[in-house]
Amino acid sequence: QVQLVESGGGLVQAGGSLRLACEAPGRTVSTYAMGWFRQAPGNEREFVAAVNWIRGVTQYADSVKGRFTISTDNAKNTVYLQMNSLDPEDTAVYYCAADKSFADVTISPDYWGRGTQVTVSS
Repeated sequence: QVQLVESGGGLVQAGGSLRLACEAPGRTVSTYAMGWFRQAPGNEREFVAAVNWIRGVTQYADSVKGRFTISTDNAKNTVYLQMNSLDPEDTAVYYCAADKSFADVTISPDYWGRGTQVTVSS
């Protein structure tokens, strides 16, 4: 079983930063592809970022390139999403995800966390 727990969400002003964390079982972040998705009210859930630690591969949605950074700390069994230069359009519930396939984790991950709310005020 893969259990994912997100934290770090909150309220920030436009231009500010937040760092989300996703805690996972031991070895998960080094044996699974990990990703972040987000969903705003009335919108579809959309891909944000993904990482495969073994392959050294990362991928980002165009909307967050240059602003968000995904990283892992395998010793802490944690995946992070550093979000800088936040915009009100970034307001959403952010979900951590995992899949054995890097390709699949960007589209239809097998495992999901319950989400953490990020609200960016103008």
